[in-house]
Amino acid sequence: MMRVLMFSVMALALFGCGEKVQSQANARDAGDAAPWTGAKNDPYVIKGWTAGNKTEWETQIRTRAQTQNEYVKVN
Repeated sequence: MMRVLMFSVMALALFGCGEKVQSQANARDAGDAAPWTGAKNDPYVIKGWTAGNKTEWETQIRTRAQTQNEYVKVN
């Protein structure tokens, strides 16, 4: 019985040491650039959008927000 308990504690200790790093350095985008400057190789960018055009980006965000607005959809 004591042996099983000892192996269980050792296994839990090993699992605790195997946690992956969750630092900001491993993030996809650090957020240090303006959002309208563009995304590299992003499949979700709307076709025809030119990177760096702030007014077009703001219009696109506004349109997207309004299509997701339930109040606008219902009324």
